[in-house]
Amino acid sequence: MRIDLKGRTALVTGSTQGIGAAIATGLARAGARVGVNGRSAGRVEEAVAELAARAPGAELVPVVADVASEEGARSVAEALPEVDILVNNLGVFGSAEPLEISDDEWRRYFEVNVLAGVRLTRMFLPGMMERGWGRVQYIASDSAVVVPAEMIHYGMSKTALLSVSRGFAKRAAGTGVTVNSVLAGPTHTGGVEDFVYELVDRDLPWDEAQKAFMREHRPQSLLQRLIEPEEIANMVVYLSSDQASATTGGAVRVDGGYVDSILP
Repeated sequence: MRIDLKGRTALVTGSTQGIGAAIATGLARAGARVGVNGRSAGRVEEAVAELAARAPGAELVPVVADVASEEGARSVAEALPEVDILVNNLGVFGSAEPLEISDDEWRRYFEVNVLAGVRLTRMFLPGMMERGWGRVQYIASDSAVVVPAEMIHYGMSKTALLSVSRGFAKRAAGTGVTVNSVLAGPTHTGGVEDFVYELVDRDLPWDEAQKAFMREHRPQSLLQRLIEPEEIANMVVYLSSDQASATTGGAVRVDGGYVDSILP
């Protein structure tokens, strides 16, 4: 299967590192013009340079904005007035004692992980529907379905994305625009390495720490290893393509078999 996204403009929020950077790379390699987003001008500039090296000839647009704020969303619209492929990847996560999570922290998780994507969808979905083509994706998590006791505020936000994506898919019904969420399983990123070491012995070498984490905290994974960001990106690139035109309103799993169910 050859995926060709030439002529399409994509925005990947939170794309200076980790899963977001891998998604931006995958879309650029498929020919899309890609908006690379982060809050720091310096970090966005570095990420654009790194991405250009991985995807020679790609057309990249630096989008410096805190998309979790209304002002940041307006900045995005100035940099990219029209977007064909919106990947709402930005998110925060971390472990916490459930009974000690403050109201402010609950609000922060909702505003960053949910409302930022909703705001951008409101901004770009109408244009997609008018043009008769578009792709909106929300990077959710296995935690949306299997909520970890140490991350219930994070799980709450990812569960909300399943509802948001299904609802917007209904709003876009029959227009040629698809809306989906992607259930990413435990993935190997720098942030996740920090998270793993919050739960296992920090003196362990990484390979041993990863195995201990999966054995002790994610034993239901059928993959029995952390997923690489590129494996998540492969699914996002496919869902961004013409080939995925009949997939909408779904929660598509890239979880390594972590969710113990034959349904999402």
